[in-house]
Amino acid sequence: MSDKIELRHLRYFLALADELHFGRAASRLGIAQPPLSQQIRRLEDLLETRLFDRTSRRVELTDAGRAFRAEASRVLAAVAGAVGAVHRAGRGETGELRVAFAATVMFLDLPQIIRTFRDRFPLVHLDLREMPTGPQLDGLRNGDIDLGFVREPGADSELEIVTVMREPLRIAIHVGHPLASRPGLSVADLAEEPFVLFPQELAPGLHAQVMGLCRRAGYAPRVVEESRELYTSVSLVEAGIGVSILPASVEKLGWRNVRYLPIPGEAETRIAAAWSRNRARPVVAAFMGVVRGIVGTGMSAER
Repeated sequence: MSDKIELRHLRYFLALADELHFGRAASRLGIAQPPLSQQIRRLEDLLETRLFDRTSRRVELTDAGRAFRAEASRVLAAVAGAVGAVHRAGRGETGELRVAFAATVMFLDLPQIIRTFRDRFPLVHLDLREMPTGPQLDGLRNGDIDLGFVREPGADSELEIVTVMREPLRIAIHVGHPLASRPGLSVADLAEEPFVLFPQELAPGLHAQVMGLCRRAGYAPRVVEESRELYTSVSLVEAGIGVSILPASVEKLGWRNVRYLPIPGEAETRIAAAWSRNRARPVVAAFMGVVRGIVGTGMSAER
């Protein structure tokens, strides 16, 4: 018969166990005294055990009642804890969030976003992964990561994509190169230069953007090296292997022998937040709420 015991039976029992008076317990519960008496009798019938000794003057717990009181309190506390946990998870306040990001995004607003999120949601474990755009998009589609910060991702029917930041592109060139001393340098001026670029499969959008800039300048770049890391790209430029077109944030890497020159027309690259349309999670929404609060009005959804 224990499977017929309801949570209200436990609440009624504990109120009476605390008050040891039917009238006060009923008032505390916001019900009339007769229904309380009926439910206490019902509980004792279900347990086949007397929980209270009743006289005309007093109500006292039996030994069984005292034992049941401790267990009933534990059960209600566990239920309250479970309900609270569900509500926190539903609001994105607990659990794990796997966030990937392209390397130079850490030079922009992402560290502040992460710090603010940790302060607001201390029960969420952040699993942070540095990852190029191509692998991020694959990870979002197959469920290996929950949220990505990618460069120039393009449209994707499986992903929700929101532009969160923009930054200019720069021409990266060795300081000793004859072109480096010019007051202004265009993409067209690089037509005869060897290029260091990202592989297309790792950064498809940025690769396409650089190729497009060169194509509009009237040539296809002569790519002599493909580098899988931004750090390596800048190192190769510093070594005089070639020139490159990179996000402006790479200037913070601090290579002394590399000069970064603006591109006329303010060519820029987009950083977007991306997540799966089919695996939307409250914790992702919570993180994006922090992003919106910090990045502000520059955000826009991709259609």
